[in-house]
Amino acid sequence: MKWTVLFFLLFSISCTQNDPNFDHLRKLMIKNQLQSRGIRDDAVLEVMRSVERHNFVPENYRDRAYSDGPLPIGHGQTISQPYIVAFMTEQLQVSSQHKVLEIGTGSGYQAAILGELAKHVFTIEIIPELAEGAKNILNHLSYKNITVRAGDGYKGWPEEAPFERIMVTAAPTEIPQTLIDQLAPGGRMILPVGAQFLVQYLWVIEKDDQGTVTKEKILPVRFVPMVKE
Repeated sequence: MKWTVLFFLLFSISCTQNDPNFDHLRKLMIKNQLQSRGIRDDAVLEVMRSVERHNFVPENYRDRAYSDGPLPIGHGQTISQPYIVAFMTEQLQVSSQHKVLEIGTGSGYQAAILGELAKHVFTIEIIPELAEGAKNILNHLSYKNITVRAGDGYKGWPEEAPFERIMVTAAPTEIPQTLIDQLAPGGRMILPVGAQFLVQYLWVIEKDDQGTVTKEKILPVRFVPMVKE
């Protein structure tokens, strides 16, 4: 059954990769959802234009892949709204020399966006089925610089630390100290913080070359909770 599902998933990807309607919808997404709301970074706009979001959503939601909102991906999780993906990516300020840690792989879409910009992305997903699905999609799409594993994001990835950039795509109630510890000097982290069903905010965390940490609250958001093993 597992391999049957995977076959149909990959077959669906191969059949829709070059669909001209998706190309048109993606261009509208860039103009109406991103540029109109202030996304200006050319590199971010280009990867949002080139990475095909419809490959990362369940087939029954594929016609809404470029809509202005999150979509369910199973197991109570979602793929984030395109604007939030672009905004968080722009705020993270990723370059081709950066090693990036992502907490909350989900469908693999945000990892793919980061993978287009960074040297290497290490991404952790606590739900094994989602981790396996994202790994299969990313492998099928030939991403060689993204490593996926199932595990507890609160622990980070100590054997690969430190990271120049860290992105968290689920909301803890407090900023995890473990992730601050795994942030490199001169590094930058972005994450949502707050309890589910209450007000959450995106925070940008920076660590200077001397190890001093600063924290800035920048945007109200709504994310699924970050859970532990």
